[in-house]
Amino acid sequence: MADDDVTTPDPPAAPRPAASPHHHGDAPKEAPVGGPAGSPVVPPADAATAPAPTGANRPDDYPAEWEADVVLRDGSVAHVRPIVPADAEGIRAFHAQQSAESIYLRFFAPIKEISERDMHRFTHVDYDTRAAIVATIRDVVIGIARYDCLSDPSIAEVAFNISDHYQGRGVGSVLLEHLAAVAQERGVRRFVADVLPQNRRMMNVFIDAGYEVSHHFDDGVIAVEFTIEPTEKSKAVQLAREHRAEAQSMTRVLSPRSLAVVGASRRPDAVGSLALDCILDGGFSGAVHLVNSETDSVRGLHAYSKVSDIEGGVDMAVVCVPAERVLDVVDDCATAGVTTLLVISSGFAESGRPEGAERQAELLRRARDYGMRVLGPNAFGLVNNDPAVRLAATIARHVPEPGSLGLFTQSGGIGVGLLASVARRRLGVSVFASAGNRIDVSGNDLLQYFIDDDDTRTVGMFIESVGNPRKFSRIARQLSMSKPVVAVTTGTIGAVPPGHRTRASLVGAAAFDSLLDQAGIIGTSSIHELVDIAELLEHQPLPAGPRIAVIGTSRGLNSIVVDTAERAGLTVTHGPVSLATGCDATTVAAATEAAFADAEVDSVIVCVTPPMGSSDEEVAAAIAHIAWLYGKPCLTTFLGLRDVTDVMHRAGRPRSNGGRYIVPVYKTPLDGIAALAAITRYAQWRQSDHGEIITPDGINEGAARRLVDRVLAEAPEGRPLTPEEATTLLATYGLKVWPMVPVSDAEEAVDAAQRFGGPVVVRTMLPAIRTLPGSVRGALTDDASVVAAFDTLSEQLAHADDPMLVVQEMAPVGLATLIRSVEDPLFGPVVSFGIAGASSDLLHDVSHRIPPLTDVDARGLLSDIASAPVLTGYRGAPAVDNDALVDILARVATLADDVPEIAHLELNPVNAHPAGADILGAAIVVAPADTRTDPGRRALT
Repeated sequence: MADDDVTTPDPPAAPRPAASPHHHGDAPKEAPVGGPAGSPVVPPADAATAPAPTGANRPDDYPAEWEADVVLRDGSVAHVRPIVPADAEGIRAFHAQQSAESIYLRFFAPIKEISERDMHRFTHVDYDTRAAIVATIRDVVIGIARYDCLSDPSIAEVAFNISDHYQGRGVGSVLLEHLAAVAQERGVRRFVADVLPQNRRMMNVFIDAGYEVSHHFDDGVIAVEFTIEPTEKSKAVQLAREHRAEAQSMTRVLSPRSLAVVGASRRPDAVGSLALDCILDGGFSGAVHLVNSETDSVRGLHAYSKVSDIEGGVDMAVVCVPAERVLDVVDDCATAGVTTLLVISSGFAESGRPEGAERQAELLRRARDYGMRVLGPNAFGLVNNDPAVRLAATIARHVPEPGSLGLFTQSGGIGVGLLASVARRRLGVSVFASAGNRIDVSGNDLLQYFIDDDDTRTVGMFIESVGNPRKFSRIARQLSMSKPVVAVTTGTIGAVPPGHRTRASLVGAAAFDSLLDQAGIIGTSSIHELVDIAELLEHQPLPAGPRIAVIGTSRGLNSIVVDTAERAGLTVTHGPVSLATGCDATTVAAATEAAFADAEVDSVIVCVTPPMGSSDEEVAAAIAHIAWLYGKPCLTTFLGLRDVTDVMHRAGRPRSNGGRYIVPVYKTPLDGIAALAAITRYAQWRQSDHGEIITPDGINEGAARRLVDRVLAEAPEGRPLTPEEATTLLATYGLKVWPMVPVSDAEEAVDAAQRFGGPVVVRTMLPAIRTLPGSVRGALTDDASVVAAFDTLSEQLAHADDPMLVVQEMAPVGLATLIRSVEDPLFGPVVSFGIAGASSDLLHDVSHRIPPLTDVDARGLLSDIASAPVLTGYRGAPAVDNDALVDILARVATLADDVPEIAHLELNPVNAHPAGADILGAAIVVAPADTRTDPGRRALT
């Protein structure tokens, strides 16, 4: 698509009529510039800088949450932020460097200089009805986007302008996404623009973004307008662009054409020496340079004093100098045009010292300002076994052999163990990365890369924490649809990288497990389990179903295998077949072939124990031959016999989709069963319907935001909403709360009951007991019964300072359920469901999902709880209206997703019955929102 943007001149003195609400804002045509894909583009030498606003340069109403680091189409990094008055000099320089054609297409006139009056208007905005954002690289403005609301504040005219030096790099599409997102937050619903007839490609900017664009000729220009509310198409386009850009960025990281080892030492045990040895021994296909500021020769090789002295430039710097020198190296690398920093040096936030954390934050700030990607600091390194690259930039003692397993870890120590375990199982690796403190390049980036990497068939990850769980979930889901992802999640919630986060999750491991399930990730609790599963995935096809055959030479072992398999969710449909003690290879082969030939069998487990009538190798070869002929999953255990792994590998045959069909040999059948059950569940997930994102009707996000903003203006620290405020807020998302009247004495209770005019209940809203038996007195039809109910509950709750009694219209007989959303520090919004009362409060029988929800996710919230049968009819009771509960869940999830200031929302009880579901109680707390790690527009997080 064309990638172009413009700033907006002054609007006409009087508002345009509604029929023609446009303004002369257009974009210059796109023209690719720079070198080959992936080559850095340095801002023009005479470009004026526009540093990120701080202190006096930052207006009081500056919306810092709009700032984001983004990956452009070519994999480079830019910074998006709100415009400020101090940008005037940078914008003048930007304008001066534009071509005459770009200026004409922007202003519809050959304007050589921007007037003081226009410049003031461009740079002074209210960030509400008038807003503008800029994209910068190395503090140089490379793109501008703005909107100005018309007389109808839901309509805004837009303008974009992209530097001629940065055409074709995705700047325009990024700015459009960000401008549309911030405009929506301010209540804007439609964008309008005018396009010169000779610049029809500008229309494609909007059309290619997935918007439904309408246009007509008006006074010599093409008047364009479109609704900016995200559509399925526009969201798909945005995610596709994000994926392409971040995958390309990782290609640059993993495939440098040249690198420099900064800190290469004459000491063989120094970190720089270890990294250099691995790089040289691995046969890196590009140029390798050494940098040492204290000598011009290291181990007989020429050494430069600094990276910027290297002729021809360097793509990657492997930084192994002491921590206090790293920032100077970063500055020098920026001068040299380095695009990737692999910082192996330690002494940053992981040290636990304030200066380390400050140094780490400054490292990221400088790298982002310079448009660099960073792996680390405190990284163990990375490996790319692509024959065209052969990069082993790591301090690992043993670099894994080439293969199709992609690996990512955070901890270097875990990386050592994982690589060793993988090597023992003879699993080759396509890519390995250990990100250390993970200030920039993360598991999400590697997942984006693995989606398109033909050399990777299986992905393994050891995840100590997830910096952006929502993004992780959607990327992993996309990857899992084509390639299995196995993740060790031990300590995921509790172990947070130093300096990366300071707060723990509110919902804990249960929410993370739900995230894995939503994404189709195979969760494990140890490296041992990860490698067990990876071995099966790498060498075997996915099972067609859960049906298994069990064959063995020990009746007792067969019983254990059957019991373990069934408890793991597998179904034994063949056998168990117990072979005679001392049987030979022919007998084992015949029994194995019969199991494979059974149409009711999806996978085969063979367990062999001594004594045998044939050699261990003969038995293994016979099993391998039969298994390959049928091509179904097969795993074996040779208890008390020799290791026959070599035999199985020699007997391996090519697979149609790459790799080799090899029958794995597990030390115990229990390991193999656990691995088989895990990949069977994954295969079933891939085959299942994952549903469609639910988009409820009747949503008024603008009204919800205005209410929340008003409350936070009055109470900056946040507060619980009053019942009236909560009811109003929920109504903006189509959620109706049954009215209730707080009462403090019997007379007020009678007055309230008379106003309802029908059967009522008197109930307490005390959180601890409102769903317990005896907390409600119902079917009250006259004054006397209301008084009696009020008096009884008052007496029961005499210990409470405030019994919180209310009168409410009587609801149909039903089941009290609980729906909750929490703005979690790690996950963002988390929606939960349970049966109200002891089931959820004491037994923690609660399900979780992370928005946005598909219809399958919403129904999964209902079915995942152990007490789910009471929703569908238990012991003859009528089933409740599950569709009504799904609708409420979808609306709560959408509200929580749209308005992060909703810190806590609880609908309790939601009375579910055969004819619907009624919200009888609601409590909402709002608080200033932290910047979400996944704000709904592209950002590096």
